[in-house]
Amino acid sequence: MLKDELTEALNEQMNYEFYSAHVYLAIAGYCAAESLDGFSNFFMVQAEEEKFHAMKIFKFINDRGKKVTFAGMDTPVNEYESILDAFEHAYKHEQEVTRRIYHLSDLALNDREHATMQFLKWFIDEQVEEEAMFDSIINKLKRIDKDSNAFFMLDAEFAQRSFTPPTGE
Repeated sequence: MLKDELTEALNEQMNYEFYSAHVYLAIAGYCAAESLDGFSNFFMVQAEEEKFHAMKIFKFINDRGKKVTFAGMDTPVNEYESILDAFEHAYKHEQEVTRRIYHLSDLALNDREHATMQFLKWFIDEQVEEEAMFDSIINKLKRIDKDSNAFFMLDAEFAQRSFTPPTGE
């Protein structure tokens, strides 16, 4: 049985995942305004992933017989100095998501809530991938110049990105 504190924290994380989608849609809007459609697509796909994460938590809360609650959200940043700045902002955001998932895991461990601990393992693994991906892209962006062919090749590569929910999720 989920304790109230853990249920509240899961609801907070669900809401934060929806907020994450807004963060990435705001960055997608910035990229689109800069005529960088591939980068915009990258962040639109990222937003879809975040909504998927939120709905995983939504379903888990319901499956455990608890009530899902929604809260308002802050306005995300809509302007950036550069694409690098936008990716650095996104990387910091993912680090905050990781911190929050670890906090949830600590609560579940303290409550000896094994089902929640198992559920959160997927999110921990996902955060390792997310942080590594953003770190790698940031390193690439630091090595290339915005006006170089490599920059536009990266934009074209990101235009091909899509989201397909994992099977069995």
